Amino acid sequence: MADVCVRVALRVRPLLPKEVLHNHQVCVRVVPGSAQVMLGLDRLFSFDHAFGPTDNQDEVYESCVQPLVGSLVRGCNATVFCYGQTGSGKTYTLGGGNRGTLVAGGIIDCVADDLFSLLGEKRKSGDVVEATVRVSYMELYTEVLRDLLDLHAIHKELHIREDERGNTGNSVCTLD
Repeated sequence: MADVCVRVALRVRPLLPKEVLHNHQVCVRVVPGSAQVMLGLDRLFSFDHAFGPTDNQDEVYESCVQPLVGSLVRGCNATVFCYGQTGSGKTYTLGGGNRGTLVAGGIIDCVADDLFSLLGEKRKSGDVVEATVRVSYMELYTEVLRDLLDLHAIHKELHIREDERGNTGNSVCTLD
């Protein structure tokens, strides 16, 4: 992922059955053969990747996340940040999908499979492998931060720390 720190991908989900039932119309479309989406009839927005309703979990993972796994094995950090309104498909993309695809579940399952596979390959090749794997799965909803991997924590309060000038741009967020 040469010299690019942040990449932005957009995934447009299909209409839900209840939306079809209520005659809702598609208002966001991926422009075929591009990484652009069209809002309404004439507003174009460009992204690093754009996936439409017919694109599957495999395509999203292979294009956006799989390259990060190799970087992880080389010692880099990686973050996959999903943003969108309730019902927009974040949990579907991260945690599960159509079981009929190559991808058994969501992005999380694929990262775990690929990461441990790559670490195993390095070990088999005779490389000395010492690895610490830390994973966070956080949800921020109505200013409440939840660790979705900690079954015992109901919620934790998020505190934004400002620097001495009152700037929050590079501030530290701490959990109490």
